[in-house]
Amino acid sequence: MIFKRIRTVALAAMALVSISVSGQDLLARQAPIDRKLKAVDSLALIRQIKAEQAVYPAYSLYPNWSNERVHAYGETVQIPDSFRIDLTNFCMPTTHTKITSKCGPRWRRMHNGLDIKVYIGDTIRAAFDGRIRMVKYERRGYGKYVVIRHDNGLETIYGHLSKQIVKEDEYVKAGDPIGLGGNTGRSTGSHLHFETRFLGEVINPEFMFNFPLQDVVADSYLFIRGANMNTYQRNRALVAVKDGKSGAAEAVKVAIRYHKVRSGDTLGRIAAKYRLSVDHLCRINGIRKTSTLRIGQVLKCS
Repeated sequence: MIFKRIRTVALAAMALVSISVSGQDLLARQAPIDRKLKAVDSLALIRQIKAEQAVYPAYSLYPNWSNERVHAYGETVQIPDSFRIDLTNFCMPTTHTKITSKCGPRWRRMHNGLDIKVYIGDTIRAAFDGRIRMVKYERRGYGKYVVIRHDNGLETIYGHLSKQIVKEDEYVKAGDPIGLGGNTGRSTGSHLHFETRFLGEVINPEFMFNFPLQDVVADSYLFIRGANMNTYQRNRALVAVKDGKSGAAEAVKVAIRYHKVRSGDTLGRIAAKYRLSVDHLCRINGIRKTSTLRIGQVLKCS
């Protein structure tokens, strides 16, 4: 009788162990399946995000999608105090390097972009991936122009084209042809009017693009509300960020510094002052080590 009870208890214990082992085996077999399902979920999420960006680039920043006006936001958009814009995966809109008019006050009005010398029929390309927001004609302004909203939050405007070769709402990749250089609209000669904007606020393209070197100034740009057209204002804003906010050291790298050549200045002395190599100083200014410096000449030093 006692033996039967012991045998029953033993069999019950073995059954429990068997169930436990079977459960562990089941969990072990289920783990790879769970990992695969999570991977599938992650891939589906990535595809969904990319699909939403293709339909509505920078949808988390912009309040609407309009094909009616270039400056379509006004008070309807909340502009952050600062925002870092990714400049990687870019393409220069033109291979030409001569800037004929800078961004800023001009002829008693504000010139909101850069004018780059191009010739009629030259290919103009999208600066970043994005969606074509506008393809329009403005007789007393941009002439034939294209507006693109990009995944990084920027909007770029390409004016005075002779021909537009994209359609509104079309998605383009960086480097895709979008038009041909021209002289349409309010223009005194063939050139590309190139604007960069963030939520409607103008950013001086020279803070991001270096046309002489056909490159971007840095891998990212720190947008600071109200300080994106004037170098002096921007440098003061960056100092304020450095004094009172985090991330300042990274922000200061984006600031563009200039040096006005004085009597006795040499490339070596200027490079040492701004902690640059002479090679780098020459490269960012498009000059050679043997170039003669002129008194009053302005050199870029960042």
